[in-house]
Amino acid sequence: MRIVSVDEAVGLVEDGDTVLVGGSGGGHAVPEALIIALANRFEATRSPRQLTLLHPVGIGDMSTQGVGRLAHPELLKRIVTGALVNTPAIQELARRNLVEAYTLPQGALSQLMRDMAAGRPGLLSQVGLHTFVDPRHGGGKQSECATEELVELVHLDGREWLRYKPYHIDIAFLRGTTADEDGNITMEREAVFGEMLAMAQATHNVGGVVIVQVARLAQRGTLPPKQVKIPGMLVDLVVLDPDQRQTYLTDYSPAYAGELRIPLDQIPALPHDPRKVIARRAAMELFPGAICNLGAGISTGIANVAAEEGFLEQIVLTNEQGLIGGAPASGVDAGAAINYDALIDQPYQFDFYDGGGLDIAFLSFAQVDAQGSVNVSRFGDKVIGIGGFQNIAQNARKMVFNGTFTAGELQIEWSEGELHIVKEGRFPKFLQRLEQVSYNGYQAARQGQRALYVTERAVFERDEDGLILAEIAPGIDPQRDVLAHMQFTPRISPNLREMDRRIFDPQPMGLAADILAKPRLNLPARLQPGYKPEGGKR
Repeated sequence: MRIVSVDEAVGLVEDGDTVLVGGSGGGHAVPEALIIALANRFEATRSPRQLTLLHPVGIGDMSTQGVGRLAHPELLKRIVTGALVNTPAIQELARRNLVEAYTLPQGALSQLMRDMAAGRPGLLSQVGLHTFVDPRHGGGKQSECATEELVELVHLDGREWLRYKPYHIDIAFLRGTTADEDGNITMEREAVFGEMLAMAQATHNVGGVVIVQVARLAQRGTLPPKQVKIPGMLVDLVVLDPDQRQTYLTDYSPAYAGELRIPLDQIPALPHDPRKVIARRAAMELFPGAICNLGAGISTGIANVAAEEGFLEQIVLTNEQGLIGGAPASGVDAGAAINYDALIDQPYQFDFYDGGGLDIAFLSFAQVDAQGSVNVSRFGDKVIGIGGFQNIAQNARKMVFNGTFTAGELQIEWSEGELHIVKEGRFPKFLQRLEQVSYNGYQAARQGQRALYVTERAVFERDEDGLILAEIAPGIDPQRDVLAHMQFTPRISPNLREMDRRIFDPQPMGLAADILAKPRLNLPARLQPGYKPEGGKR
């Protein structure tokens, strides 16, 4: 292992290389100094050119930081990632067909790192079937110039699978907190671990160069061995950046690092607005011990509701980056968490998700059709990508999709526990035809998954025949305020009921008592009250 300058490190990148970048979202364990140096090198020399950029998680602050710094058509030939939402500049390249853009499931790309490290022929997964990731429906391509098939449909044991093909990595940009003189890397100040170990193994095993950015150096033999996330045998070069921030927004939070837990009253209550109304109704689906995922956007408000109502510690909230327990962060810092119980590597979290470990998942929606299919990945002129959405939505036992009923300048108000539409949104969300299918509602229903679609004025359920209007907000007229703004007519439940009026009151709901009065639904069968073993079974 050698310690080199950031310019020396990026000087090793050659034309046509595939560059693997570690880290997540809004700067979590992102090797930003290396990204900046590569962008500066290209600006000064117009080299390197025609790179393939590979990173499982979207990386950027939704403005100028992150891999968006590399948004030059001559520099980038191709980008393969879970999401482009973090990088508007690369979204624009994809929209204008100036880069080969692919957005594939974050979990599939994360798990693929381990298969690449092991020299296996890719990842076999059912995640992405019957969506835009399925090669029969586009193969994850987000630009017309993206023509290579990176995902293949295969049949095994009478079932359909997707094979996510492996990549040959030339250079890996990774990040840790501390490196010792032998190149051993720890991550004690990072908010997430990601898949740093698998990335280093995958790069090393094909003769690529592993470069790790760290904040500080330690003497040989002084790092606690159990804290080493990347062994020195895998590290070729170390770059020192003593000014690296924990995230783009946060210089350093000991709570994000897991050094301490903060009092729950420091978790802010949400203002009484549509987001809180939706989060409250969604939270009513929880039960004691429920293992959940909170997606980005409006669904992160469920953690705030649980804290305000006093039952956050009675449920298990997780995110795909590997955090278990506590309260996932929102906004630019989404991906981090506070007061968590455990932090595991991201591929293992997706193993748990893919295997059906989630009791309930709460995700946002941009568009919904009559079958309950959902689009979050591409709409209008926005090339968003899919992130961990498909791994979560396709495999959770129960889905709760959350969003406002319409979009664009929607204004609502409450009086005496009733909801009133002051100004309707300009864009409908319940459409006859989706621009892209991110989640196939028909296939999910066939597999027995339950789903709700929660808005500020109505709640829909789904069965194999599609959407059913199940609840309506007090003060809302179903025809005028709901059906008139849908491009299809859902069935109306014969038991159409009013949404709980407490949802619309600014005061706390007393929701903890309701949640804790429910049975724990995820106990193993033989631990359930009244369980009797099958006859003759030992």
